[in-house]
Amino acid sequence: MFDHIDTDRRPVVLIWEVTQACELACRHCRADAQPARHPDELTTAEGKRLLEDAADFGENQLVVLSGGDPLTRPDLLELAAYGDDLGLRMTITPSGTRSLTPDRVADLADAGIKRMALSLDGATAETHDAFRGEASFADTVAAAEAAADEGLPLQINTTVCADTVDELPAIRDRVRDLGAVLWSVFFLVPVGRGRVLDPIAPDRAEAVMEWLQAVADEERFGVKTTEAPFYRRVGLQGATDEAHTTASSSPRRAGITAGRGFAFVSHTGEVYPSGFLPESAGNVRDRSVVDVYRNADLFEELRDPDAYRGKCGACEYRHVCGGSRSRAYATTGDPLASDPLCPYVPEGYDGPLPEGFDELSSAESEDSRSDVAAF
Repeated sequence: MFDHIDTDRRPVVLIWEVTQACELACRHCRADAQPARHPDELTTAEGKRLLEDAADFGENQLVVLSGGDPLTRPDLLELAAYGDDLGLRMTITPSGTRSLTPDRVADLADAGIKRMALSLDGATAETHDAFRGEASFADTVAAAEAAADEGLPLQINTTVCADTVDELPAIRDRVRDLGAVLWSVFFLVPVGRGRVLDPIAPDRAEAVMEWLQAVADEERFGVKTTEAPFYRRVGLQGATDEAHTTASSSPRRAGITAGRGFAFVSHTGEVYPSGFLPESAGNVRDRSVVDVYRNADLFEELRDPDAYRGKCGACEYRHVCGGSRSRAYATTGDPLASDPLCPYVPEGYDGPLPEGFDELSSAESEDSRSDVAAF
């Protein structure tokens, strides 16, 4: 999908967190969302200037309006339409609340929104609502059905952690039944409220990756991972030798990681490599997001896999994977450190393993891991 994009020059995905306000208080929320809007949010005029700058990345730049719940901004439709008029590919990740009515979904489509992403962390109201700590399942399903009625392509986002991993096969069925075009599977990074949740162990994550590769082959919807780029390494290891050689030698085949194909603008204008790597490289109020992405030291470092440390830096898959820079930062404070979720150790590597790697590896019993390996 993004092989033709030069990620040194532009992100594949630019997320703008238009607000942190949200009716929900989900247990895993990266933003630690609050009921009220922040007084220092980007104004409508500042938001439009950000979108104008984003258009300078090039034709058809993907912009995700995120939150919090973007629907809490009264100017949301105006901003979406403005971005669409600029030639941006505008998408949105609203919260599954009662405010996301069929009429609101129709308004989003009319404003030029090209895709809507909804979160589904359980296949039933009981499991989804228990995980999120809020009764949002019914509203989420209703919004998904409204999107189908409007012909608005639907993406489903799912968080993978110890509380949700056993639900993945049933969620897969829901994704299919809802007619989604893409399943985005997010592997927990301990930031925001997500710090209180337990991740899965590295070897179990590997088994889930193998299962997701099979799902991608079997289903009509696409599958992608978020903060788990070693999904690509797992896919390459299962490919033919010719495919492996071609993909691992071409920088155009690189996966998206924080700062390398991905950028995030906070509700107050700070530019981060990712919402899960909240280290600011500048603010759009005084510097173009294009300039920050292309020239900020932090972004340039993150786009150089040869600068990574530990086993990620020694890994032969570092150019197609590179590990989660966000998880490395969250666990060590160093965005160039190794990703503790990936169990792969390069042949001949005898250096230090990532901080927390041993603890994650022993976090689950053999019995619990074998359940996922059986997928």
